[in-house]
Amino acid sequence: MKYTILSLMHATDTNPHFNLHSYFSCFRNQPDYYEVVSQPIDMMKIQQKLRAEEYQDVEQFSADFHLLINNTKAYYQADSAEYRAACRLLNIFLSTKNELLQGAEGEEAEDDEDGEDGENPSASMEDERPPSYLKAILEQLLEAIVSCTDSSGRLVSELFQKLPSKLHYPDYYAVIKEPIDLRTVAQKIQAGHYKSISAMAKDVDLLTKNAKTYNEPGSQVFKDANAIKKVFAQRRTEIEQAEPTKSSLRIRNRRSAQGDRLSAITMALQAGSESDEDSILTGTVRYDTGESEADCGLSASDPIFLLYQSVRGARSVQGLLLAEPFLQLPARREYPDYYHQIKNPISLQQIRDKMKNGDYEGIEQMEADLTLMFENAKRYNMPNSTIYKRAQRLQQIMQQKKREVRDDDEGDVSTANSDLGSSKRKSHKKNTKKNRMKMLYAAVTEAREAGTGRRLCDLFMVKPSKKDYPDYYQIIQDPMDLRTIENNIRTERYNNEEALMDDMKLMFRNARHYNEEGSQVYNDANILEKIVKDKQKELGTPPEEDDMGSPKLKLRRSGVAASPKKARTQTTPLQQKLTDLYEAVRNFTDNRGRRLSAVFLRLPSRSELPDYYAAIKRPIDMERIRSYMVQGRYQDVDSLAEDFILMFNNACTYNEPESLIYRDALLLHRAFLEARRQIEDEEEGDEGGLGGLSVASLVRELIRNLFVSMMGHQDDEGRCYSDSLAEVPAIDPANPEDPPLTLDIIRNNVDRGRYRRLDVFQEHVFEVLEKARRLNRTDSEIFEDSVELQHFFVKIRDELCKNGEILLTPALSYTSKHLHADIDQEKREKLPQEIEEDLLKREEDRKALPEDDKAQGAAGSQWPSGPQSSYSQDCNFENNTYSVGDCVYVQPSEANLQPHIVCIEKLWKDEAGEQWMYGCWFYRPGETFHLATRKFLEKEVFKSDYYNHVPFSKILGKCVVLFVKEYFKSQPDGFRPEDVYVCESRYTARTKTFKKIKIWSMPPSSVKLVSREVPLPVVRVASMFVSAKDKAADLPDAESGGFIEKEREDVPVEVANGEPGCQYYEQLHYNDMWLKLGDCVYIRSHGLMRPRVGRIEKMWLRDGAAFFFGPIFIHPEETEHEPTKMFYKHEVFLSSLEENCPMTCILGKCVVVSFKDFLSCRPTECPEEDILLFESRYIESEKQMKKFKALKRFSLSAKVVDDEIFYFRKPIVPQKVPSPLLDKKIEELEAKFADMEDLDEDMDDLDEDDDEAVATPSMPPSQASATSDMDMPYTPPQSTPKIKGMSKKEGAKRKINMSGYILFSSEVRAIIKARHPDFSFGELSRLVGTEWRNLEASKKAEYEERAAKLVEQQERERVLQQQQQQASPRAGMMGNYGPPYMPMQGPSEGMMGMGGTPPHSMGVPQLPSHHYLLPGMAGYPGMPHPGVMGPGMNGMAGSPGPGNHYGMQMGGPAPPPYPSQGQPGQQPTPPIFVAPPPKPQRLLHSEAYLKYIEGLSAESSTISKWDQSLKAQRKDCRLTREQESRLPTHWLKSKGAHTTMADALWRLRDLMMKDTLNIRQAYNL
Repeated sequence: MKYTILSLMHATDTNPHFNLHSYFSCFRNQPDYYEVVSQPIDMMKIQQKLRAEEYQDVEQFSADFHLLINNTKAYYQADSAEYRAACRLLNIFLSTKNELLQGAEGEEAEDDEDGEDGENPSASMEDERPPSYLKAILEQLLEAIVSCTDSSGRLVSELFQKLPSKLHYPDYYAVIKEPIDLRTVAQKIQAGHYKSISAMAKDVDLLTKNAKTYNEPGSQVFKDANAIKKVFAQRRTEIEQAEPTKSSLRIRNRRSAQGDRLSAITMALQAGSESDEDSILTGTVRYDTGESEADCGLSASDPIFLLYQSVRGARSVQGLLLAEPFLQLPARREYPDYYHQIKNPISLQQIRDKMKNGDYEGIEQMEADLTLMFENAKRYNMPNSTIYKRAQRLQQIMQQKKREVRDDDEGDVSTANSDLGSSKRKSHKKNTKKNRMKMLYAAVTEAREAGTGRRLCDLFMVKPSKKDYPDYYQIIQDPMDLRTIENNIRTERYNNEEALMDDMKLMFRNARHYNEEGSQVYNDANILEKIVKDKQKELGTPPEEDDMGSPKLKLRRSGVAASPKKARTQTTPLQQKLTDLYEAVRNFTDNRGRRLSAVFLRLPSRSELPDYYAAIKRPIDMERIRSYMVQGRYQDVDSLAEDFILMFNNACTYNEPESLIYRDALLLHRAFLEARRQIEDEEEGDEGGLGGLSVASLVRELIRNLFVSMMGHQDDEGRCYSDSLAEVPAIDPANPEDPPLTLDIIRNNVDRGRYRRLDVFQEHVFEVLEKARRLNRTDSEIFEDSVELQHFFVKIRDELCKNGEILLTPALSYTSKHLHADIDQEKREKLPQEIEEDLLKREEDRKALPEDDKAQGAAGSQWPSGPQSSYSQDCNFENNTYSVGDCVYVQPSEANLQPHIVCIEKLWKDEAGEQWMYGCWFYRPGETFHLATRKFLEKEVFKSDYYNHVPFSKILGKCVVLFVKEYFKSQPDGFRPEDVYVCESRYTARTKTFKKIKIWSMPPSSVKLVSREVPLPVVRVASMFVSAKDKAADLPDAESGGFIEKEREDVPVEVANGEPGCQYYEQLHYNDMWLKLGDCVYIRSHGLMRPRVGRIEKMWLRDGAAFFFGPIFIHPEETEHEPTKMFYKHEVFLSSLEENCPMTCILGKCVVVSFKDFLSCRPTECPEEDILLFESRYIESEKQMKKFKALKRFSLSAKVVDDEIFYFRKPIVPQKVPSPLLDKKIEELEAKFADMEDLDEDMDDLDEDDDEAVATPSMPPSQASATSDMDMPYTPPQSTPKIKGMSKKEGAKRKINMSGYILFSSEVRAIIKARHPDFSFGELSRLVGTEWRNLEASKKAEYEERAAKLVEQQERERVLQQQQQQASPRAGMMGNYGPPYMPMQGPSEGMMGMGGTPPHSMGVPQLPSHHYLLPGMAGYPGMPHPGVMGPGMNGMAGSPGPGNHYGMQMGGPAPPPYPSQGQPGQQPTPPIFVAPPPKPQRLLHSEAYLKYIEGLSAESSTISKWDQSLKAQRKDCRLTREQESRLPTHWLKSKGAHTTMADALWRLRDLMMKDTLNIRQAYNL
């Protein structure tokens, strides 16, 4: 088909009657042509489409040719020469087409007859060939296609080996009706389907035709299809032209061997998988020669070279070079983020250079560099990508080759014969190892139950069904079955026997873990495990450890095994990180030196804690984590972190918040996160999920690359198209009020990073280019350069943005199609004006010529004529010969100017015998009008439109002007370099414009040109005016301020149900911010650590004030969750709040994106710290976070400016941060357990003093004795332990955070410790927690109530102690009167009013500090009057005196009074200084109190029915769900032991009411 089209093209080009190029070139000068012809086309465009292979068949080519002829007939008159020539050309085209098509049909018919008729001599050659010989030829053709590579070594046939996936490319099978691939061709070859080479050629043609039909012309697949077709044709020609000769047996054998090798290629293609591309990376690996050892400077047996060669030359079964992506580093221009993310990039080329330079001293250094290269690839690419899989496969190949090299080094102790024997022994050992594994597997599968004959392995053959047993896969993390084990044995995935045994043990362990003890599966697992262990013992030592080989080899191996240096394994960086993190958790200790991880090493057994496995769905311990590390199941640190966090979360879920294990889990959780943070900081110091790389910098770099590419775009001669645009003025004459803009100003903005949006940058560039075209003619160089630059800009923009796959921007909506239309429109508008100007200019020139006697000026000046003039092609003058076409120096008109350069076009003598020359003037750059920013080639001159004649007497010498295409490659013979000039453009003095010369039309010169030894470099120099004209002085300074923003406008919108008087907007400017519907903003939130986030779903103006409405997002610290919960960095949650907010509360803009968008893209105008991640919705009533699908999307009008979105080449991994409650909860528990430790010490002291202490009045002796009873661990005693911690120096200042669990633990721990003296501290804490969980709810409530009373009493005693310290009585300062007596009311049990004694932790209120007893009032036994020295006390109150060595022992009987002190009836002496009464506190809620007073009326003395409130009971009230949701649940941290939060609030109400009544009784109100 292509030959037919080219033949038609040649027939039209060589037609002597018609020259399409000549007549169509004048179309553009006809202003009315584009009005008549709607689809213009010329032969140049047809030739371009031919070169690009855009014609799929002859009909498409014929359609364009008919369009060309019809355009000609439509424009020209029927009697014109052009019309007649077009008709003749059409007849020639049609006749040539018919001849060619008939010839092609005849050939096809002959081919068909050849295929069917065996008597045809042309087909007999193939038919006479035996099938094996034809198959060998076909496989040679297939090998030529499969092994075809381009200049870079890339396999051309890679994408043709299998059909595209129907899942990923469904439209392929809709477009291509007969799909075929090389795998199908290989199958046909193996099946003997092809009877001739022509049959295979048809399939290859179909293969390439399909590829060219589906893919665009110019694409890589399109080019590869042409390459395959060309290779097939060349190889076919070589085979058919080879002379058939009789082959000897040796040659036939060689062909047979070659056929076997080629059959392997076809079989490999035939076995390829259509849906699984992993087949490329599996199977046997073939090695290429790669680089020779001579290139690398190493011998072929060097271990370093062997290791490198194993990676460099590895190929898959399909012949693909696995190391192809690793040969060179990725281009910095195409992958700028690669070099931000990868700190130490390396490729095989660098490794080869280092090997060539001798930088590798050992194989370990080579392995380290190769490992670094693979780790870089795996880090940058996704795990499911082809490069990631190739890196893994090459890493396995490297490790395998390394082991082989080391084995060879260790086993190299004998001759070549012994080497051959060792290879046989290795093969024998390999088979022996596999046979042993099969025997172990058979021992399990053949085991049967005695008596019944039941196969024990039936339930272990396959995994349980997920449909029938869904909980199995929640409990068992690593399921294993015998079918998987058998497949691993068959595919040789077990490196040794121990790996097989590990999988067996895992399978049996899973069965025991899931099934109950005593069940059939449980017992079968035990029996089978014993059988396989016994079988392993029966088989004896594995072959790896068997004593095989010579004694010397045994000695060496034993020595290697004994050497610790050899035995040390090399750990990868990932393994080292995982080990460091594991050890950081395992070795963490608290401030007392206790290792907290002891209780987390092993899970509790099911028999001890069966409820643990009911509550915890995914149990895990540190031993299992360690086993996963050894097995290599963790591919990164995040997977290890997930298991650790799961373990800590399980502990917090099962144990009580006040338990020790709960506290230890939080501490270990924090320790793990700190260790992980240290490792990450030491590695790379990443900031955020982008590794410290901001999207704004990526966009600025993209814009910079685009600008640099555009400015550096050159033509074939190395001239930058942007040079001519330097003459474009900064101020547009048509719009002088617009700000100045040139390419230099744009460059300044790009260098300062002022462009945040690509569309703004594109608008500026297009404005300069359009201004250049508007101010210049369509035939000027500036116009053409601007068109070329704008086309190139669009092309590079699409490449950098990947058509929206990298950067999605409104700028992409302007395409090359729009550019073509705009340029055509500009030409339609400008061409009529330019044609009219040209006509006027010619008319002016014609009128001016008769008056010009000197005939100087335009090129159309009249030649001197007459009988007196004689013309010649050369003349002699002063011993020099001058010919037409030579260039000469002409004397300048002024003395201070350089000589003119003139090219001779005519020579003659006048009537006086004087010699004259006529020629074209060439101008130097200094003789032209141009801007100082324009650059020129060295020694450049310009062909002008000035012609004149001068006498020979003014010629000063010869010079040479060469066209730019010849200047850099050739030089004139016999001329000095300073007399040689280069010309690239012509200069028009009238319009002061430059235009590039396409065809050099000067007369041929007699100068001989010789090739330069070294081509000259293309160097452009600045204008000579650059020092005189300072560019910065002409151009205004660009604003040094912020970014150049996109121009926007307020966009009002009509709302159907809007409020009257409100104007709604889609886009609004407020407070220097542009807001649109769907934007998110920070809103001012009082009392919170961080401002909340609101989303704008409506915004409006009312009475000059701006408002918006939308949902509110909250931060993690505003939700209720476990402290071990991890959150994504910058994560927010959608709340149930939707509010109308004034825009005055807006603090700034932010962006809330979904989880999917957070991983893949970013808006370009928002900093990374303001990108918030939204994935869940927080339900306040349920205190839960649930996944939320998506937020509301808005369809905005075209006037609203969309955000530009930057998409990452690889999805980022978002960082997770600990809960903000973690540190706070740890501090609370630390304080509680510090008090608990003091409490334990006090309890120990009480136990020691039990024999000497006397029971308190509030606790009968029977109860005191019952407290120490070892048989009552579940009955909490009614006494309250004495807290001596407050009497300590530290404890006196610390507030005790008592809770019911801590109180229970202090009483029960000693009993449990006595029962289990060998248990560790953590095990005791676990048992205490179990006892607390098993306690009845009523008992728990009692403990909580007692703990609350203790806390209240502690607070009162602390206040009392502070007041007593302020007014402590001094010895000897005693008065005679005490304070007035105030009778005590209410319960008096345990109310001890002793000053100076340690506070008693009783569960009853204590007397206020200003309540004293009258002298002589009967108090409690042993209680002295306040302010009086009691018996047995010295001058300081509370100090033990000589009469009482116990001091003021609480609860003891009163000591007898001494005669000298404290006689009954003696009046106590009041103190001179007494404590002032407490200051009255201001009523904070005065406004509420005033409203209360205002609400009183004459009918009722109260505003509420308080008497009914006092009588209300929980059982009498029924609350709806809505009423319960409005209860003040935030008053309480948790519901405690109560069923619901409402019950807890009722209990709080009863306690507050009781305390209120007690206060009323105590104060006698």
